[in-house]
Amino acid sequence: MDSSSGAGDLGAAVADPQLQRFIEVETQKQRFQQLVHQMTELCWEKCMDKPGPKLDSRAETCFVNCVERFIDTSQFILNRLEQTQKSKSAFSESLSD
Repeated sequence: MDSSSGAGDLGAAVADPQLQRFIEVETQKQRFQQLVHQMTELCWEKCMDKPGPKLDSRAETCFVNCVERFIDTSQFILNRLEQTQKSKSAFSESLSD
């Protein structure tokens, strides 16, 4: 069996736009699941004193606030990273002019 044919198949797969899109979507799903897991773990540790059959109003309010702050913080970080990336791109473009 020729090992070079396997590498050629991989190159063709990487060049397939449908496969690339599928991989991008699956990667986004994985990132989202990781964020949900992080948020759940963080808010559970912060808000849940003693698990019971029902959430009391204090724990419920804590969970709502925790989730909102987590989302706000994540959005802030993403926006900041985008700004940083844009400013680096603009700086690189100005150097090449």
